[in-house]
Amino acid sequence: MSDPSFAFVASETEEAQAAVQRLSARYAGVSPETADIIVALGGDGFVLETLHGYLERGVPIYGMNCGTVGFLMNQYDEEDLPQRLAKAEEVALRPLRMDAQTADGETVCAMAINEVSLLRAARQAAKLKIGIDGITRMPELICDGILVSTPAGSTAYNLSAHGPIIPMAAPLLALTPISAFRPRRWRGALLPNTAEIVFDVLEPDKRPVSATADFTEVRDVIQVRVREDASVSLHLLFDPEHDLEERIIKEQFQP
Repeated sequence: MSDPSFAFVASETEEAQAAVQRLSARYAGVSPETADIIVALGGDGFVLETLHGYLERGVPIYGMNCGTVGFLMNQYDEEDLPQRLAKAEEVALRPLRMDAQTADGETVCAMAINEVSLLRAARQAAKLKIGIDGITRMPELICDGILVSTPAGSTAYNLSAHGPIIPMAAPLLALTPISAFRPRRWRGALLPNTAEIVFDVLEPDKRPVSATADFTEVRDVIQVRVREDASVSLHLLFDPEHDLEERIIKEQFQP
């Protein structure tokens, strides 16, 4: 992309707000609604918010780190920004689609770039039945919760729950339990990205469960369907030296 137009968006942190003021004074940005690229200033969470916010446009997002983690961010640098954007390399992400049915009969649909998680909503552990592509694979899982992670989300909540890190290009999803009680030694599964996962909540009145797709939370669910939405493609831009795949490999060898 030669001479792309770009717009700045920033998180509410003091650091990000100061950065957007400096960059806006230095470069002639355009409206996010018309930009070829959106430059997101903040942390990984804000990049996810930006991807969700411009989901329908499908505009590439170039993040610059003004936060803490910054795994999905480029290094913050105010020099030669148009040239960096023109040379940036693109990584395509496929989000998860969650269809959650509640005890009241409502169905809530939402997209998740990182993960869909089910969590117990009361003092007692959740009881879940897990089906994969129409086949019951686990009649009963007693746990604090479970999550389905994309490769992009595998280094986030999934990793904290001791799930596997997935290379970005791998056509896989991670199914990871959270504090599994029975079967106690079940560590989860790697599934093809074409799989449809169905969670049925057992004893929902006694053991209520909530479901979350990134920023959308649904309470008192009785069934949740999760699959990769191949019709939606999201795009992150990285400096060539960033090498997201290399960072993912290195993450697996951290002490």
